[in-house]
Amino acid sequence: MKITETISKFLDKIFLYDRWNIGYLRQTPENLILTQKLNGDVNWLTEDTVDYAADPFVIQVNSKTHLYYEELNFWKGKGEIMMTDDMLFKSKKKVKGIVNDAIHLSYPYLFTVQNQLYCIPETATARQVALYQIDEKDPCRFKKIRLLLEGEAFVDSSIVHFKNKYWLFSSMSRKPGKLYIFHADGLDAPFKPHSLNPINVAFNVNRSAGRLFIVDQRLYMPTQNPEKCYGGSVMINEITNISETEFQYQTVFELLPQPPYDKGLHTINFAGGLMVIDGKRKVFSALGPLKKIIGKIRNLKF
Repeated sequence: MKITETISKFLDKIFLYDRWNIGYLRQTPENLILTQKLNGDVNWLTEDTVDYAADPFVIQVNSKTHLYYEELNFWKGKGEIMMTDDMLFKSKKKVKGIVNDAIHLSYPYLFTVQNQLYCIPETATARQVALYQIDEKDPCRFKKIRLLLEGEAFVDSSIVHFKNKYWLFSSMSRKPGKLYIFHADGLDAPFKPHSLNPINVAFNVNRSAGRLFIVDQRLYMPTQNPEKCYGGSVMINEITNISETEFQYQTVFELLPQPPYDKGLHTINFAGGLMVIDGKRKVFSALGPLKKIIGKIRNLKF
């Protein structure tokens, strides 16, 4: 029996690979903090033909819901930012206007300022964090406004306005357990590094997992928990003290992945009473071994 189980695990390790998808449910940030769990069953979208549809961000413009996310076709080897306005993949469109879209793109962090919609997509391979403005009449068109940070491979950068300042939270590729915070008085002002950078935090707190949100004047930061695997679950952390010279937080609870995508969860976001998440499941492929080898080679380059 043990030999059979060992062989089965060995074959699973070789031939199973990750498939990510996006789901949604009716839940507000207030309800999430109150219940500390997902509120009911997740409505999963019909899987796209690509290997990876994840990092969902949702926004409502003129009573219409727009979903932005990362799409990754394994054989292309790089992520692209896509948008759909009917919560289905059938009408998806590729976002235009991001400088040098030949690089890997992911994590299209959305936020609004005075009814204007902005995005800071992850462009780590370009070693920069750039601010883009989204055209409301053509929400697939981005216009680059300015560079916020440059010179490092910043990943999953997230920005929030809190205590009369803009706070930008980021991580750097291959530097686990380090959180980098920057602050500015306005989006047109320079972002200055926090005096404590790099900030030592728990391994499951340094990498963002969605838009920061405020409930009862308290600031919460979702982060990725890689304890079991990449993108295993999401930690909800309350930032209890933040200033130009101080930073304190406490982890409040963990959000676990939901079946049938019960192998991972690494992004949550809200808009208009809607909560979007991503989820991971394992699928069998005869090309699994080849994909794993190619994936490791790509990771070495980055």
